Amino acid sequence: MWSPGLMPCLIEDILDKYYINISCRRNKTPFFVYRIMKKLLSTQALLVALIMGFVLSSTMVPPVSAAEKLNSSNPSGETSSSVSPIKTIGIIGGVSWVSSLEYYRLMNQMVRDKLGGLNSAQILMYSIEFGEFSKQERLAGQGDWRPLRKIMLDAAQRLKNGGADFIVIASNTMNSSAEDIQDKVKIPVLHIADATGQKIKEKGLKSVILLGTKYTMESNFYRDRLEKKYGLKVILPNQADRDYINTVIFDELCAEKIYQASKEHFIEIINRLVKESAAEGVILGCTEIPLLIKQEDVRVPVFDTTAIHAEAAVAYSLGQSSEHHDK
Repeated sequence: MWSPGLMPCLIEDILDKYYINISCRRNKTPFFVYRIMKKLLSTQALLVALIMGFVLSSTMVPPVSAAEKLNSSNPSGETSSSVSPIKTIGIIGGVSWVSSLEYYRLMNQMVRDKLGGLNSAQILMYSIEFGEFSKQERLAGQGDWRPLRKIMLDAAQRLKNGGADFIVIASNTMNSSAEDIQDKVKIPVLHIADATGQKIKEKGLKSVILLGTKYTMESNFYRDRLEKKYGLKVILPNQADRDYINTVIFDELCAEKIYQASKEHFIEIINRLVKESAAEGVILGCTEIPLLIKQEDVRVPVFDTTAIHAEAAVAYSLGQSSEHHDK
């Protein structure tokens, strides 16, 4: 037999089932909170409160991610679904920290200039402790590179675990680890020599001077890549000049010491090689050398590998260029 007195009980039963099956899932509110509400409110008032909560939660707009904001404001007019998500740049830095600082500054400035406003680069950086590391690196072919390779692999794995989508090694010399990292860590690596070779090719040059650490100048990993992949003739300083350049890099530039005498000697080396070999440009093949040498210092085109590499990383991150990662 139906009785009007059963109405509150029926409503209460419906509310209990509604809360457990629907509202609890939507609002994630603990059930004991609902029980307290029942004690404090009449059945009718509780019904009204839950209905209002349901209506409000149904009409709330979900939060918008940073990537969605960027896509929705895309100046090209493309829909947000057609714009690639921003890739997180993973930088292996600290080799040395002086040039890593430049990478970070340049990447953020480039993203700001491309996207406007307060937009900045999406970056993870792992900074290697350079003290012991540098002792072997500066010895070039005579150094023990096994611990260095191990450190580089560990740094890349940490960045991958942290969410990096690809790796940029903020050092010309340590890009010698690019293939090893890509093979063992299974993450794309944007090789600095590829970015540089592509830039030189775009300029239509055929012969370039390569300045860098002894390892970069004397080993094959960099020079062969430029010659075989980009058809460039790579010109090196003589042995005495290579020793001098290596010393300045490790004893001065990596320690943030910039001396006019060293600058003048570098300029003299470049000008002499241009005269002797008819070189058409010069690669600043150490990420610290751009702190010393600028385009206005010499008459041939200067290829600042730090800026070139940072530019390639930003373009790849924003999906605005073809891939240059190590292959």
